[in-house]
Amino acid sequence: MPALNIEFTAEELAAVREEAAAAGKSVKSYVHDLSVREQQRRAFVAGAGEWYERLLPEFQDLWPESLPPELRKPEGEQAAA
Repeated sequence: MPALNIEFTAEELAAVREEAAAAGKSVKSYVHDLSVREQQRRAFVAGAGEWYERLLPEFQDLWPESLPPELRKPEGEQAAA
């Protein structure tokens, strides 16, 4: 399995060790899980952004008063949609 060597300052490594211990994991497992979780978070945020763009027009039509003024359609567009 591919591996990665990561350099830390003494203070950074101490903090990582402390967090790993608090999570009940080895440093290796903790850093692995942290990096995978970050990849998953980025994928989630990208997907949420896509859904936002897809659903915003429907919300603009159904509940314009719930949106901040900069996201509201002009009055004429709401009736025409």
